[in-house]
Amino acid sequence: MKAWVVRELGGPEVLRFEDVEPGQPADGMVRIAVRAAAINFPDALMVAGTYQSKPALPFVPGVEVSGEVIAAPASSGFKAGDRVMALLDSGGLTRGGYSQIADAVPSAVSLMPAGMSFEEAAGFTLTYQTGWFGLHRRANLKPNETLLIHAGAGGVGTAAIQLGKAAGATVIATAGSDEKLEVCRRMGADHVINYKTQDFAEEVKKLTGGRGADVVFDPVGGDVYDRSTKCIAFEGRIVIVGFTSGRIAQAATNHVLVKNYSVVGLHWGLYKSRAPELIAPAARALVDLYESGKIKPHVSVRLPLAEAPAALASVAGGKSTGKVVLTT
Repeated sequence: MKAWVVRELGGPEVLRFEDVEPGQPADGMVRIAVRAAAINFPDALMVAGTYQSKPALPFVPGVEVSGEVIAAPASSGFKAGDRVMALLDSGGLTRGGYSQIADAVPSAVSLMPAGMSFEEAAGFTLTYQTGWFGLHRRANLKPNETLLIHAGAGGVGTAAIQLGKAAGATVIATAGSDEKLEVCRRMGADHVINYKTQDFAEEVKKLTGGRGADVVFDPVGGDVYDRSTKCIAFEGRIVIVGFTSGRIAQAATNHVLVKNYSVVGLHWGLYKSRAPELIAPAARALVDLYESGKIKPHVSVRLPLAEAPAALASVAGGKSTGKVVLTT
């Protein structure tokens, strides 16, 4: 099989397109012929060695794929030919998605909904589960509340906009270009703000009559977090999803106290080990939303597997919108 292998840490340029012998799948694993693999921002951090999860070298990156089952244990409930989507551990040479073949544990594999394309399936699970847990589990988003989503044109942002609208919220999205603002509008955002040319905190206060946003969904951190504290409503909730800005902000706890708001973290991966029983109900709810037409992955770029380094560089540099997907 062909796969992109990381043998030294660094930027996307360290990836090597190699012929890899897959061998037999480990006991209990589902082997998948990969048809599409999503590129996520944490992939770049993993390749650089700066992510919280650090696979041993060498490894194949990529944690999100879709494809067809080649082989599966009888106890898994899957059979050869099933169309599936899966999350991977991105460890070793058959556990990453930037490859023609990948192995996954059965609990991380699910059947694709009827009518869903491989490209959509590859970009479905991680971003929508992140959005679901962030908005519903951590922020307890309620109908008619105001939701502020930063980096609204990104993979997680586009998912969160759709989920916020499906929950009955008024959605305000920020992005850094006219093109990205248009993506936010197409995803359903009620209001959009260019954070590069406008003070989003002041704009949010204007849009809410001075009250502020009930929930802030923040994958950016840094200055964006700092400004978000200026437009958070009484008893509002700021959900910390990531730090794509590169700076980890410091919460001023006296300010949290004075304004009566909450700052909560979301590391979706922890639910897999700490509360796995919560994942399946969320997955069912998300499939229902997809089948009802309320959510749909925004796949902006489809590239062949051979162009993985360029695709990863685009996502890492914040140049893409929605999901960038590799196809085999």
